[in-house]
Amino acid sequence: MCATRPEARLWLSADDFSELAFDALDSLPGWVHAWLSNVQVVVEDWPSRDQLDGLGFEDDDLLLGLYEGIPLTERSADYGMVLPDKVTLFRGPILTLCKTRIDVAREVKHTVVHELAHHFGIDDDRLEALGAY
Repeated sequence: MCATRPEARLWLSADDFSELAFDALDSLPGWVHAWLSNVQVVVEDWPSRDQLDGLGFEDDDLLLGLYEGIPLTERSADYGMVLPDKVTLFRGPILTLCKTRIDVAREVKHTVVHELAHHFGIDDDRLEALGAY
């Protein structure tokens, strides 16, 4: 975990935050849902030290979300009997960036879409080229 964490500008309970995550998922087109049969979306308060270290993040970097799994574009014919891919949304860092519940909802949706893009094999460079940032 981070040694020091910035103060959140606003706070939502875990249930309220999770509701925004479910809303973001529900708003995605049906064809996206068809490809998410083995994907778990979870909410954690903060990323672990291991998660930050694995990405080369420093203590003061804000990790909003994380995709862990095998992207669809990298799966072979023998892919199966594996744990679900995992998308984690980090409540503390997202709330640190946001001033209002509307801002939180917008950032949650953006983060969900960003992390699911990794599930579809789209990396950060391609997302930037597509104008996702």
